Amino acid sequence: MNAKKAKYQVIIDCDPGIDDCLALLLALKSPEIEILGITTVSGNVPAALGEKNTLKLLNFAHRLDIPVYCGSKQPLKRDYVSAQDTHGMDGLGESAISEITTVQPQKLDAVSFISQTLATRTNVTIIAIGPLTNLAKSLQQQPIAWQNCCDLISMGGTFKSPGNCSPVAEYNYWCDPDAAEYVFQHAPLPIKMVGLDVTRKIVLTPNILEYIRQKSPTTGEFITAITRFYFDFHWKQEKVIGCVINDPLAVAYLLEPNLCQGFAAYTTVETTGKAIGQTLVDSQSFWHRSPNSFILTQVDAQRFMHIFLQRLIKATDPELTTILQQIM
Repeated sequence: MNAKKAKYQVIIDCDPGIDDCLALLLALKSPEIEILGITTVSGNVPAALGEKNTLKLLNFAHRLDIPVYCGSKQPLKRDYVSAQDTHGMDGLGESAISEITTVQPQKLDAVSFISQTLATRTNVTIIAIGPLTNLAKSLQQQPIAWQNCCDLISMGGTFKSPGNCSPVAEYNYWCDPDAAEYVFQHAPLPIKMVGLDVTRKIVLTPNILEYIRQKSPTTGEFITAITRFYFDFHWKQEKVIGCVINDPLAVAYLLEPNLCQGFAAYTTVETTGKAIGQTLVDSQSFWHRSPNSFILTQVDAQRFMHIFLQRLIKATDPELTTILQQIM
């Protein structure tokens, strides 16, 4: 008899944010993952608002047992610029979901939670789907504890794809480039960079959303409510029918690493000037530095959507494969 595989012990550091909520929902619906805690950072929305949005998502998923820790309110050095133009002032597409008042906020802050968890546990996975401010502060304060981080997946950066907040920079690293650079240079393990080269291939289209609604009306209504604003933004900004959902790919990549392909490289993050936030990926080993990252460049988008829908709405084959072949 095969031994039962241990669950991934995961901290999710996030800035909810529409696609963050979809990533959290995917993690919550994945039995392979045990979420030790969710930490928020100022990014798409201020950290305190992100904490409220996380509780809204956990309430929808009936998982208010998972602790949420509010984190860094400002980037390490630069002024904070939110992405509420993209996600709505409430961070959830102006969906007017009621706040959760039945849960008391955690007294411990996000940075302390990350550091304490790493100091007292082994084999901790961190999935970071926002700016890396909390991680950089924890790494600065407790570098030895970080030896217990066995996997670090970061949605951020870009290799060859254009940026989404400047010609060359992706938002999470642009929002706090100093934190991103610190983590790339000081983390004791390579960062798995889930950047725009792969996440731009992950598009929630009207047809996929309709399939979700048909299979699970409650989930469909929730996702429709938070993504309508996002759909409109993507059409106005990029002429995309639907919306790119960057963050869930970071969770799916943990579950199924063969979903993506990439290469090891030394990467640094620009912290000043017009190219602030740009990830400089030394794909040709020009600098002869040891790799500090694994850069994802290819993704099986249909396989991702298969994983996503299997878990979110319990879609099954052969129907699921047939539907995806029709609509993707």
